[in-house]
Amino acid sequence: MSTGKNSIDEAALRTTLLEQRAMLLDRVRRLDKDVHHREEPLPADFAEQAVELENQEVLEALDEDARQELRQIDRALRRMDEGSYGECATCGAAIAPQRLQALPWATLCIDCASLAEKGAP
Repeated sequence: MSTGKNSIDEAALRTTLLEQRAMLLDRVRRLDKDVHHREEPLPADFAEQAVELENQEVLEALDEDARQELRQIDRALRRMDEGSYGECATCGAAIAPQRLQALPWATLCIDCASLAEKGAP
């Protein structure tokens, strides 16, 4: 499905988003098992415990990153369902199809994204 605002192929982007979502859900399930359901106790050796705890922090960060990306994907899918996908959340202009291809959950056009990065109001 293509919108009149710009020449994006929403059907293809929806497929991309759904595939990415499925991959992330699988990753979150695996990370959740490792992060929250440790099946073995920490090693007795202090140095090994330190390594295990560092690994735990890395896994928790990866888990949070995957969950954040899932939230972005879910919001993009919701915008598709509502008919507002591809519109800049700040200025209402069409988000360039190239930007949506690269970042299908983008909510800002490139100009507003640049302003946001610079901290402009």
